[in-house]
Amino acid sequence: MQNRDTLKRHAALVDRMATVLGIDLEEAALAGRLRIDEIADAVLRCTGCSGDGRCAEGPGASVGAVVAPAYCENREMFARLVVTQTPRKEGRSA
Repeated sequence: MQNRDTLKRHAALVDRMATVLGIDLEEAALAGRLRIDEIADAVLRCTGCSGDGRCAEGPGASVGAVVAPAYCENREMFARLVVTQTPRKEGRSA
């Protein structure tokens, strides 16, 4: 069984990678594009990643990135969410 601190750390890493890719996991879940159990599975997959947190620190995590780093265990899930996400509304003047 995973240590609670390990799960918290990896939950934060999954959320960080989602943010970097412009994905709002909560919005995706509410919109029905992501199930809550998929988020839990993503955290568990993250614990087995060979990247050991590099995604939160290195160039693979630069804001505005289009895809997760190649070593990311959740790369496919993130790619699916990027494709299906609702475009963010930009504030425009009338």
